[in-house]
Amino acid sequence: MKLLQTFALTATVAAAAAFGASAPARAEGKTITLCWAAWDPANALVELSKDFTAKTGVNMKFEFVPWPNFADRMLNELNSKGKLCDLMIGDSQWIGGAAENGQYVKLNEFFDKEGIKISDFMPATVAGYAEWPKGSPNYWALPAMGDANGWTYRKDWFSRPEIREEFKKKFGRELEVPKTQEELKDIAEFFQKRVIDGKTVYGAAIFTERGSEGITMGVTNALYPFGFKYQNPKKPYDMQGFVNSDDAVKGLEFYKALYKCCTPPGYSNGYMQEGLDAFKSGQVALQMNWFAFFPGLYKDPNVGGDRIGFFVNPAQKEKGSQLGGQGISVVAYSPNRPEALAYIKWFASLDTQKKWWALGGYSCHKGVLNDPNFKNTAPFAADFLVAMDQVVDFWAEPSYAQLLLAMQKRVHDYVVADQGTAKGALDGLIVDWTKVFKEDGKL
Repeated sequence: MKLLQTFALTATVAAAAAFGASAPARAEGKTITLCWAAWDPANALVELSKDFTAKTGVNMKFEFVPWPNFADRMLNELNSKGKLCDLMIGDSQWIGGAAENGQYVKLNEFFDKEGIKISDFMPATVAGYAEWPKGSPNYWALPAMGDANGWTYRKDWFSRPEIREEFKKKFGRELEVPKTQEELKDIAEFFQKRVIDGKTVYGAAIFTERGSEGITMGVTNALYPFGFKYQNPKKPYDMQGFVNSDDAVKGLEFYKALYKCCTPPGYSNGYMQEGLDAFKSGQVALQMNWFAFFPGLYKDPNVGGDRIGFFVNPAQKEKGSQLGGQGISVVAYSPNRPEALAYIKWFASLDTQKKWWALGGYSCHKGVLNDPNFKNTAPFAADFLVAMDQVVDFWAEPSYAQLLLAMQKRVHDYVVADQGTAKGALDGLIVDWTKVFKEDGKL
């Protein structure tokens, strides 16, 4: 996920100079701090990092911030040249600003020196979490936490004979995991206000949140499959006819229809936690959310185990899932750079990556993901592979905050607040984004 902070990145002196020597095999008494969001994968990382301390003697401290405050807290730390964080697992969209403003250490020289091959990691995660400018071999992070948007569903409800019979009678097909966006909507409508076990349930929990990034991270899962593009693939920042194409308009109209027909009452500002709450409480048949939460959901005593199923964001005209996840970077202002780099080296190893996945983190290492048995290691593992092969990311420009603010407003106004048309919202978004890129000298 990529939480928004309304900040203005100020120019700073590039600070990606000498790396210094690698940390010694034992560095007793040294302590470094890793900063990330507060969620289940962070707890897994604490457990994993005990191996690093045992191997090197470097102690670990952790600064974990709840998601709603994560971007504000960490970007303020970077912009103020703070020394709290030696390592930061920051959102993919921070890469551009952090690289251009000297806030992250460029890692190319270190990778070469230590024999770390960025090609050992999935291409989508390298592009999304590590490189800037996009498409260039300049790396400011190591892929750390692969993630994408996916779906959970009430497998136990889908399997009930009376429900299956009624669905087949109505739609002429079996009640199964949807293969298209339209099939997903059919299922959501079918369950909307249905009474199951004496309780009224609803179709789907989707992202509608206005304040940070929620509705953008949700609506893109409809826009991408319908054909939305951020720009002309042959001409950067050329958005006319791509952002507002006929197919993109259909995608935005579809998301609004899904919101209007099939969400729980009052679900006008929902994001990650609201979706988890709705699903765990037995309120919805379908839930849009990040794969990072799926291990915890599978273990849930009320809706986990045999009751839950998982599927990749369905296609329509094309395939597409919103990219989540993060890379791990060395903060340029860290006074403990050798030890922080030693952590990167340790984390990059295949043995560490295998344990990272086993503990509940989402490895991006090909040695883990391409293992023939990987698909059998978790009930959502196969879907994760498919999702990561079709991910698309939001802008990772240094001005991404302004770009995201514009999309949040335009999309929320149309989908939730019933203002204007889908075409008008996307036309307006091009105007907003064009202004930002002109101010940045990109147009």
